[in-house]
Amino acid sequence: MTATLVTVADDLHDVVRLGVLRIEGVSVRATADDAAPAVAAPDAAPTDAAAAGAVAVTAAADARVGLVRTMYRRFGIDPTKTRPSSEALRRRVRRGLPWPRINTLVDAGNHCSLVTQLPYGLYDLDRVVGGIALRRGADGDEYAGIGKPVVHLDGRPALFDTAGPFGNPTSDSARTMITPVTVRALLVVYAPRPVPAPELDAVLDLSAARVRERAGGRETGRWIIPSA
Repeated sequence: MTATLVTVADDLHDVVRLGVLRIEGVSVRATADDAAPAVAAPDAAPTDAAAAGAVAVTAAADARVGLVRTMYRRFGIDPTKTRPSSEALRRRVRRGLPWPRINTLVDAGNHCSLVTQLPYGLYDLDRVVGGIALRRGADGDEYAGIGKPVVHLDGRPALFDTAGPFGNPTSDSARTMITPVTVRALLVVYAPRPVPAPELDAVLDLSAARVRERAGGRETGRWIIPSA
């Protein structure tokens, strides 16, 4: 068993359960000019079986919307004002808005977030410095977001490395963003604590399969925190 890649602060153990994949050897390609992917609405039957258990993973998505909102409220965040990334994708599809096409790896994560209705984060591991911890931000903690000038974290949970914060369930940082030069990635699923570990493991199976389809690479580590 490899050492835990990410730790979770004690005061968050009863709020969130993280699913973490380390993926190496990915080949990331921009998709902004590709044809839009066929993406089923989250309440529809899945159009493929990207991994064993995909149907069950998708079938549970509706129940997770409320669980994720409760998780946000326990984070101290109003989910109607700061939406979980998964719910934002769901609303986009239901409104018929264009699907966000970024690159093959980010698009894979967005697809999985949509069908599972769990917030995802994707980070370039070669831009992460030292150990990683999920904890609440202090006064003044912030980072430059992707497409946002600044993301404030006072009291809000975020991933931190030794260089500072770099991601949360709504908005990730420009510092560790996935780009076409990324070869090692960290995929994080921010699941509400009531989601059972075996169910989250099935979500990671689906995620790993989708990443392989879209960006190649190989899974070199998997963690569920807390695991029980």
